[in-house]
Amino acid sequence: MARYVSETVFPAPREIVYDVFADREGYSRFMPVGSKLVRAGKDQRQGVGAVHKIGLGPIGASEEIVELVPGEKIVYKVVGGLPVRSHIGAIVLADHPEGTLVTYSMDSTPSLPVPDAVIVPVLRGLTTTLVKGAAKESKRRAGNR
Repeated sequence: MARYVSETVFPAPREIVYDVFADREGYSRFMPVGSKLVRAGKDQRQGVGAVHKIGLGPIGASEEIVELVPGEKIVYKVVGGLPVRSHIGAIVLADHPEGTLVTYSMDSTPSLPVPDAVIVPVLRGLTTTLVKGAAKESKRRAGNR
């Protein structure tokens, strides 16, 4: 299993940062790929059980929200579109003197025998793109308060 963890401080309050990450349908506002709701969640449109297709056109991953703790944590798993046996992503938020500490972790087990040395840079690239975009969007929203 390959694991990648990044920690970044966002210059925005936790509730704004959470809203940016939890609004997966809005990812196209700050990422170079689209996100489309495929199935609504059990109790909320983008809540637990919701499945989003994230990618470009027909190419991309289908991700299901498996845990939401408002203002604190978002956990998802890949349920299609990638050659993985298992892929779990978690975004954990904590207060920080300069805003919000975002800890983003990905644990991935490919369905093909690929070494971690190959998988980890891919995970890093995916995480970096999302985190940079979400940081800019969070800062923008915080400035509009």
